[in-house]
Amino acid sequence: MSKKTDQREAFGLTILKNGHPDVKKLRSDTGMPSIHGNKFWKATYLLIDYLNEFPPSKKKPKILEIGCGWGLGGIYCAKNFNAKVTSLDADEKVFPYLDLHAKLNGVKSKTWKNRYEKIRVEDLQEFDMMIAADVCFWDEMTKPLFNLVKRAHKAGVRTVMTDPGRPPFRDMAEKSIEKFGGAYVDWTVPHPHNASGIVLDIE
Repeated sequence: MSKKTDQREAFGLTILKNGHPDVKKLRSDTGMPSIHGNKFWKATYLLIDYLNEFPPSKKKPKILEIGCGWGLGGIYCAKNFNAKVTSLDADEKVFPYLDLHAKLNGVKSKTWKNRYEKIRVEDLQEFDMMIAADVCFWDEMTKPLFNLVKRAHKAGVRTVMTDPGRPPFRDMAEKSIEKFGGAYVDWTVPHPHNASGIVLDIE
């Protein structure tokens, strides 16, 4: 039986920590995710808090979460906005962790193994919004992520992304704002979550 210290509650979601028995079992059964999908990242708090204040305009929106990891951003949208969410990641080993959290939080998950640079305009046209948290942590990610934002803009898809404020993300966000307009703001989620960083929101 797990202890409450093995999990946290945030924004109406239950989020398991790495020490939780179910997470340990998944790690033993399926192996460790490889592209930083090994834990919950706090930029997701920024994403959830921002969307809580600036929610999707449509009822039952179709949302694509890229670089989803454990998928808590999409799970929040499914639970609170009745969204139909597709969770995309290049590493399929994150999906059991996502499925675990979706079930724990009473929503369904649809997964898509793909790299975000391979998402086409016609793929994006199926969605109303694209979300992401903490997905631009290397310099080489800046250009392909900007190109994805460009394709989303062309497809008429709102993009909301959050980050602790790493230089690669700032470079991508500043270029995107210059090209497409939108909001590029500092964002803080106070105690007990203690998360801060930046939000990019392009309509």
